[in-house]
Amino acid sequence: MSESQSILKLYGTDRSTCCQRVKVVAYEKELDLSLEAVDMMGKEHKQDAYLAKQPFGQIPYLDDNGFTLFQSRAICRYIAMKYPNQGTKLLPDASDIKAVSIFEQAINIEQADFDPNASGLTMQKLFLPKRGGKTDEEQLKKHVDGLRMKLDGFERILSKHKYLSGDEISLADLFALPYGTKVEICYPDFFHDSSRPNVRRWWDAISNLIMNLDYQNLLRDLDPVQCTLAPPNRDNCTI
Repeated sequence: MSESQSILKLYGTDRSTCCQRVKVVAYEKELDLSLEAVDMMGKEHKQDAYLAKQPFGQIPYLDDNGFTLFQSRAICRYIAMKYPNQGTKLLPDASDIKAVSIFEQAINIEQADFDPNASGLTMQKLFLPKRGGKTDEEQLKKHVDGLRMKLDGFERILSKHKYLSGDEISLADLFALPYGTKVEICYPDFFHDSSRPNVRRWWDAISNLIMNLDYQNLLRDLDPVQCTLAPPNRDNCTI
């Protein structure tokens, strides 16, 4: 922990993919992050005390010495901006307008094009069966086909530079890790299609981070229930 850093508290659960997104970024920034377990079974997240911090009753939210923030991607950006010179640099220089614009483009690509299909695929193939539900094969095919189509676009982007926003890893790449690893659990060769060599290179580069034991702990729900009691619309988890 750096001399100026207080311990960040993240309220959520180990198995929440959204919490894992924040944990991955904190790890890359070499920050101490304390996960404060929320009792989802007991509906702690629907109680007044919790709703005062997270008005939608979802996980996670961050407490940084009294400053609270929710939405996992917003939390990650806050962390990266507050500690720009610690750990891995995950944001472009604010003065470089073109780099910032390309970064914003990459962030939106991950959230609008990658996440909906990756999370939908994972819900149908992994989470629903783990909860005793039944996979909707039509919905599963929709998300599988949708993600493949989006990866064709990723291939074009990644043919020009190493990562989604340039030649250095950024938040946009890390944001794809939690759901991407679960897609890979469902379909081990999904990111290794021979028609997308640059996607394969990119995925191998970011997923190799997970070979580190600490990363395995961060993304450890290899036999997961993302959020206990969460229905398919993910009402208990933020994006």
